[in-house]
This record gives sequence, C-alpha cells and structure tokens, in this order.
Amino acid sequence: MSIATATRALEFRNQLSRKIIVADGAMGTMLYANGIFINRCFDELSLSAPSLVSGIHRDYTEAGAEILEANTFGANRARLSGFGLADKLVAINHAGVRLAREAAQGGPFVAGAMGPLGIRIEPLGPTSFSEARAIFREQAEVLVAAGVDLLIFETFSDLNELREAVLAAREAAGPDPVIIAQVTIDDFANLPGGASPEAFTTEMNGWPADVIGINCSVGPKTTLEAIERMAQVSTKPLSAMPNAGLPARVEGRNIYLCSPEYMAQYARRMLSAGVKVVGGCCGTTPAHIQMIRSETLSFAPRRAGGPAAIIDQPEPEAPADRHALPPVPAAEKSQLGAKLAAGKFVAMVEILPPRGVDASREIAGAKLCAEHGIDCINVPDGPRASARMSAQVTCQLIQQHAGIEAIDHFCCRDRNLLGIQSELLGVHAAGIRNLICITGDPPRMGIYPEATAVFDVDSVGLVHIVRNLNRGLDLGGNPMGSQTSLLIGVGANPGALNLDDEIRRFEWKVEAGAEYVVTQPVFDLALLERFLARIAHVKIPVVCGIWPLTSFRNAEFMENELRVPIPQPFLDRMRRAASGEQARQEGVSIAREMVVRVRSLVQGVQLSAPFGHYQLAVEVAEAIGSR
Repeated sequence: MSIATATRALEFRNQLSRKIIVADGAMGTMLYANGIFINRCFDELSLSAPSLVSGIHRDYTEAGAEILEANTFGANRARLSGFGLADKLVAINHAGVRLAREAAQGGPFVAGAMGPLGIRIEPLGPTSFSEARAIFREQAEVLVAAGVDLLIFETFSDLNELREAVLAAREAAGPDPVIIAQVTIDDFANLPGGASPEAFTTEMNGWPADVIGINCSVGPKTTLEAIERMAQVSTKPLSAMPNAGLPARVEGRNIYLCSPEYMAQYARRMLSAGVKVVGGCCGTTPAHIQMIRSETLSFAPRRAGGPAAIIDQPEPEAPADRHALPPVPAAEKSQLGAKLAAGKFVAMVEILPPRGVDASREIAGAKLCAEHGIDCINVPDGPRASARMSAQVTCQLIQQHAGIEAIDHFCCRDRNLLGIQSELLGVHAAGIRNLICITGDPPRMGIYPEATAVFDVDSVGLVHIVRNLNRGLDLGGNPMGSQTSLLIGVGANPGALNLDDEIRRFEWKVEAGAEYVVTQPVFDLALLERFLARIAHVKIPVVCGIWPLTSFRNAEFMENELRVPIPQPFLDRMRRAASGEQARQEGVSIAREMVVRVRSLVQGVQLSAPFGHYQLAVEVAEAIGSR
C-alpha cells in the first residue's frame, strides 16, 4: 500500500470520527439512463466509453459526493468470465479507478466497489470458501495497486460470501485500507436467507471492517427500519445507501419513483439513527445526492464513540446452532433408514411418474414389487427434463395404494430457494420420509429446451437445506418451532469422466449431511471397486444402480448418450440376441450377474424398470437371494 493511500485512509477515519460522509449514487442507473443496454458489461465501459463514465463521476462530485465509487462493482474474474472479459480484469479495474480519480481531482475519496461473485458458494453451491476468497483477493489486490482510498463491498445477500470478501481484502492490502461492508435485505429487513438485522450485525461486528451497513434492498423505509435495529447491537459505524424505492416498468424501462426530496428526508432519519456514511444505490442520481448532502450540512452529528444509547437494549441473537433441535436418528426416520442403519441389504426399484394424471399402472408396478420383497420404490423428479406428474404426488399415491415405502427424487432445476423449503416441508407433512437430492437435468435435455431452469442451488446446497430443516431451522438458520425427519440420499457416478471432481463433490454432499448414496447404473465392476476404494473413508451406505438392458440399441444409448461404460463382452452378448425377447432376457441375465458380483461390496441395489417393464426388475431382484 502506498504512503499516499495510507494517508488518505487515515484522513477518512479522522473524518468518520467527527462528521457525516456522503457517498455517491448509482452508476448503473446513470449508464442505463444514457442508453446502455442492461445486458452489457457495465464495468467494461471504463475502457470502451470512458467519457461517459467520467461524466457521471463529475456529476456526483458537483452534487457534493465525498466518496466516488469506481465503476468496478462486477469487475471480478467470475463475473467478467460471463462476458468473455476475464483477460481484461486488470485493465478494467485500473481504468475504473483512474476515471474516478481524475473526476475527484483530489477532493472526494475514491473507493473500489466490489460486489458478489454472481456464483453460489458453499454450502449452497460448488464454489468453496477458499476459491471465493481467492477471486476476491485478486480484485482487491488490483484495486489497491491502482490506488483506491478505500474498498466498499456492497449488495451482498450471503454473509458467508461477504465474510470471505472482507477477509480477502485484508489479506491483500493489510490493516491500513478502509473497508465498508454492506448487505442487502428483503421487505422484512432480513437477509434473503432469513437472518435478522440483530443476527447479521452481531456476526459482522467480528469482522475486520471499519464500517458495516446496508445498500440497495427495497428502499429507504425498510433500510431505516433495519438500521435502527442494527444500531442497537453494532460496535462499528454504520452506512446506508438505499435504492430509490422499487422500480416500476414504464414504457419498457425501469423507473425508480422515490424523489430526491423523499430520499433526503429519510437520509436525515438515518443520520438520527446513527448512520455515519450515507449515499444511494439503484435509482439514485446526482439530484438525489445533492439533496442528501444538503441534509447532512444542516445535521448536528451525534457525539462520536459508537451507536446511540438505546434503552432496554436486547441481547444479541444467539448463533443459529443454539436453536437447532436434535436431529432424528436415521433409523427412526423411515423403514429404509432403519434397514440401512441395521446393515440390511436393501433393494429399490425405480418407477417413473406417469405422463398424465392416471397413475394406476405405476401403482400396479409398485404392488408387484412389494409382493416380491422389494424394500422401496424410487420415483425420479422430471427425469430427462420431461413433464410428468410430480414425484411427490406419485410417491404419495404409491405409499397410499401399493403398501410400499417410496423415495422422492428432489431436484433443484424447477424451484427457487423459497419453493425448495416450502415443498420439502410439504413432503414431510405428506408422510414421505426418504429423499434423493439431485441437481436435475437441464431443460435442453428434454422436449422443451426453451423452458427456463432455476438452479438457485445444486445438490450440495439442497442437502444443506434438508439438513437444516431436519434440525428445525430454515435456510437462514432461524428456528421454525418444529422439524422434519427426512432421510437424505444423494447420487454419485462411479463411471464419471472426471472421477476426482466426482469424489470431491460426493465428499461435499456427505459433509453437508448425506446419509446414503445411490450410484448411476454400473456394468463395469472395476469402476465400482475403484470408486468404493476412493470413498472408503466416508462411512455412509452405498446402493449400486443396476439397469437391465433391453436391446443392443439400448446398450449403445446407455454408453454413448448417457455415458455409462459397458464392458465389451456385455455389448457382444446384447448384439448376438436374435429377438427382442431374447435381448430382454439377456439383459436380465447380465443384471442378475451384476447383482451377485456387487452383493458383497455395497449395501443395496437400485433396479431400473426400463420402459415400464416392472417384471424385469423383479426378475433381477431374485438374484439377491436371502436378505
């Protein structure tokens, strides 16, 4: 860090101790108002349209802003990669800082703006904390090298991600740079995951940030309400940079309706609540900042030394784990859980949901399986991105009318975080206790490739959500007053092309709370043995997928399109089958051989019933013998 930057940091802290500091307003809103399409990379405009960016900085300077945020909010490697601009990371950040510095002309402080990565991190996504911190550290190092006076982290909805960002900045720049860390909240002043202002403020108190606060969100009213609650427990100065309300769609454009006068009125109330840094986010313009600046000039700040005195200050909320209920043991969750816990070898049969509203054929198939000693029916959730009856309802019908327990495949493709939690609560209430948590096939694999996909989380994040619900907590760690008792299963592929990545993700699933695993279909015993050796340290039951082939064409499809390795001898046997019936019997024979070979290696088999031929699965199950 340069001597000049260290001096500016000291100057900022001195000002913070004795006065209100006014930040600028929205950059994106101003670029949008100047005709820049919303699908552009706004950060790159510091290179391709520098005069436009500079003009906006100058307008905010003239309006009285004392902090200019460089146009670098999304200039991290993860976000730039989405635009094919990762190779310009250094150039974009340096240009953003240079343009802000030139507009400031030695007056306002220049802040490096840093936003979320735009990808989900653990425990709800595949990106680890260390990977996220490395991405933040890279941008922070570039911004500090470019000469920013401070760093502002803004619009974070995930405390885990914001923590990694703040720690990365301290690692990159040391103790001197000023850091402002801000979250975004919902209509109820909570984080999207449910954490209250008291809870997230208590956690942020322990971070190496100089100022903590709120930006973006739903407008000044809710921001004020959250700030008032933060002030009761905060040990740090507070910042507030709200949106100008919620946007309205007017003639194809997003318009923010809060006037400069209204924003200034709320700014004064925020200052009365203890805010030391005030500005604006989406929808705010130089006109808004000018009015806010006028309010600060007439405002008598509180005596320095922390938040205002509050009568009857409540105790900070306890960490989420203190509210967790003891989880129900696996053996008590379901019949399947009891059998797995007792070490019993189990047999499952996969039955697809019906395409229409008539599930009589599927129920009859489930009855056939029950009569032949199958332990449970596994119901996929929209397999191959197809439109079928919901897996949950199919499970309910099977359990009600076939007298056999069901397993609900639950995929992330079609549900956001709210829908996932709501439906999981419904699954439990409906009497379904067994899950297999999967990410889900993308819509492009199905007959409606134009359909949208959600994927708020992947299977790792889904397991984490179920584990929380099993402990009586919602996604944000807030107590629900009751708990689910869902047996958590996951999937794995012993024949994955990148086995290292498959093992790593499997370990994450187990760490998140998986209690058993069902593999993709296995025809090559060597692949299964290699997989089991790699996961020997993970002590959860393994159920091996077994698929009775129905024809040589089916075998080719499995190998070439589903990427399931099939040994050449098996392919040759299917090729030599002289008729369709002979091919089906050969497929059953191969599957029975696989059941015998894996019997001593795993704790169960999942048998597919290709094309609804449930009798084939039953014939294969006969090879299991006494259990």
